[in-house]
Amino acid sequence: MPGPLSGLTIIEMGGIGPGPFAAMLLADHGAHVIRVDRPGATFGATDTMLRSRTLVTLDLKQAEDVLRLRQLIATADGLIEGFRPGVMERLGLDPRILLADNQRLVVGRMTGWGQTGPLAATAGHDLNYIALSGALAAIGLAERPIPPLALVGDLGGGGMVLALGMTAAFLHARNTGRGQVIDCAMAEGAALLMTAFYGLRAAGEWNDRRASNLLDGGAPFYATYETADGRFVTVAPLEPQFYKLLLRKLDIENEAAFTQQMDRDQWPAQSAKLAAIFRTRSRDEWCALLEQTDTCFAPVLSMAEAPNHPQARTRGSFVAVDGVTQPAPAPRYSQSPLAAPRPAVHRAFDVVLAEQKAIYRSADQ
Repeated sequence: MPGPLSGLTIIEMGGIGPGPFAAMLLADHGAHVIRVDRPGATFGATDTMLRSRTLVTLDLKQAEDVLRLRQLIATADGLIEGFRPGVMERLGLDPRILLADNQRLVVGRMTGWGQTGPLAATAGHDLNYIALSGALAAIGLAERPIPPLALVGDLGGGGMVLALGMTAAFLHARNTGRGQVIDCAMAEGAALLMTAFYGLRAAGEWNDRRASNLLDGGAPFYATYETADGRFVTVAPLEPQFYKLLLRKLDIENEAAFTQQMDRDQWPAQSAKLAAIFRTRSRDEWCALLEQTDTCFAPVLSMAEAPNHPQARTRGSFVAVDGVTQPAPAPRYSQSPLAAPRPAVHRAFDVVLAEQKAIYRSADQ
């Protein structure tokens, strides 16, 4: 496949969540990703994060299959695994052994808590990891935190951070000939995403009360509002000139309650007034008035609606793979464009191993 990572081969140990997402990002960017699952594993077109993969099966309870997997990993540039700490070692796939087989190998280890620490061996999920990072406490209603899907821990703090780490380590291996092990913890990745907010808090510009700050729904000009038809819109004119334009469009630019944008004492009254205004028209009527203006406005679209918005359709932001609509690979590259995703393909392990050995020998020559 074309893309800036074309020529790289990555082995993905079958799993769920952030590991497959990281592997998908790398496959989207042109890497050849071979996913290894246990016998009997089945996948379909709706397993969207498995797109653009080669799928093989091995029974890692069998010593012979562990040896065959080691042979495959020895031909690869990278390995992604998302087991609890110690599992790979018990399987006979200790990263130290794999690096002895292939000194250029990049091993990406994806866990919730990390490979070390008092929580390392315990189970958890996205919600637990972002709770420990400080991110969850800042998201939700004033009364309680709200889970933000699995975007902050699994996918953002986990999969995306691992994909970046793998890419950086590939560059290091290319420059030095030496691979390495990446210890990627979702709790730490989620904390990393909060870097700017920790800075705001240290500066006294952020407090720990949800829905009371500039970017957490506390500000009336950075919020969602219900419309007359029960749908929702967003407004986010943080800059004064955009704020003034919104007030003008809503015909309230001369109302005294809105003259001081950053007066937090006025925010509750402003929010109530804006809520009443937005309930006077349907979502589409507000789109007709405010879209394609600098009011920093957008409708809240469902997943059924988002692919059909003119902005998404014009840019091809969504694609259909095997009949299933899903987000297209991103971002866009001027010199190494990304290919359209393809359905995952099941192949016989021994055929894939033979091909990889041939490629590896050719590269060494």
